Amino acid sequence: MNIAVTGIGYVGLVAAACLSDGGHHVICVDKDRKKIDGLKKNIIPIYEPGLTELVQRNSKAQRLCFTTDLSYGVQNSDIIIVGVGTPSSPDGSADISAVLDVSRNIAQIIKKPKVIVTKSTVPVGTYKIITDLVSSITDVPFHYVSNPEFLKEGSAVEDFLKPDRVIIGTSSDYARQAMQQVYAPFMRKSNRIIFMEPASAEMSKYASNAMLATRISFMNELSALCDTFGANIEMVRKGIGSDSRIGNSFLFAGVGFGGSCFPKDVRALIHMGDKQNCPMSIAQSVLDANYKQHERFAGKILDFFKGKENKTTLAVWGLAFKAKTDDIRESPAIWCIEKFLDAGFKIKAYDPEAMPAAKEKFGSRIQLAEYDYDVLESADALVVFTDWQEFRGPDFETIKKTLSEPLIFDGRNLYEPEYLAKLGFKYFSIGRPQL
Repeated sequence: MNIAVTGIGYVGLVAAACLSDGGHHVICVDKDRKKIDGLKKNIIPIYEPGLTELVQRNSKAQRLCFTTDLSYGVQNSDIIIVGVGTPSSPDGSADISAVLDVSRNIAQIIKKPKVIVTKSTVPVGTYKIITDLVSSITDVPFHYVSNPEFLKEGSAVEDFLKPDRVIIGTSSDYARQAMQQVYAPFMRKSNRIIFMEPASAEMSKYASNAMLATRISFMNELSALCDTFGANIEMVRKGIGSDSRIGNSFLFAGVGFGGSCFPKDVRALIHMGDKQNCPMSIAQSVLDANYKQHERFAGKILDFFKGKENKTTLAVWGLAFKAKTDDIRESPAIWCIEKFLDAGFKIKAYDPEAMPAAKEKFGSRIQLAEYDYDVLESADALVVFTDWQEFRGPDFETIKKTLSEPLIFDGRNLYEPEYLAKLGFKYFSIGRPQL
């Protein structure tokens, strides 16, 4: 099929590359000329495992191309996917202005029937706003689809190629058949497409992210309670995760969630509830608990060095909000580092992929190192924020010899307290007894 994807950010680029790998001809459209020129040269603007290879392979096969010309993309496609960003507004609502702008432009261009697909995360009811908007501009028939994405940063390519489910929200039989063909290459083992009406599709996206965020915040609150009783959150995780009704996913305690989805989508869900006089009290508690977890972890470090802030240097491992991504948006590491800088600490930091983003964020306010062990020199403690694989089995003897004292604050519970105690470390983790 001939498909145009508008908005070549994280969602749009992954979707376009994967769809082209399924045999479709995909035109990527973005108004950022620098990004498009880079993609034409196989310069990928984001880090995502497997994405570079997909873009290169399908560009070479001429199934994937890039342009700033929306008219070209619309006129040469049967299906138009909208994947532009919907960031948080100051009041917590999702800013859908970019979605509306693209929809308006599409309406002005189409000359024959098209399927218009919204993959951006949009508030419930947006389907009607877009349908009414397009209908007010053109008499050309079109078919509307809500097709929310469920991609995890760090495994987005795998998630798209082998999805748990694909949700299609539409009232059009024609659109159902068309979208069935779009996703057919990824459904050979079993058909995991779920059809529903658009409002339910839009709600499913928010419900999914809010549910996962709830599990994380609940475990983080339990970790604080474990600290007060001397219980071990890791043992609690194993105990409850073995219950088939609960399962093991998203039960790891840590410094809190971040990224481009969970905080934004929970805020948007709260805002939607407030507008409908239907308060989302659990969602609000999830958000509050998440920021409390940031504060709790940063507080351990601030309390430990109280009175010595201006004489303290922290070595930081991990800046991205999670491993296998370069995304620092709403990263707990960034939030905590700002607190440390305000207190007077000096920061030396390393991340395998997020260094360019961190440099843009902090400039000269922190020192960025080329290698992980470089940050340890003359530092007073190591602080781990991100669970990159390379941080999970480090050379503790080198860490011990290089730090000014053997002190680790672990925001991801990567290490065994008993082992580090034997090595002579002071070790602080999340919800586990300190030895």
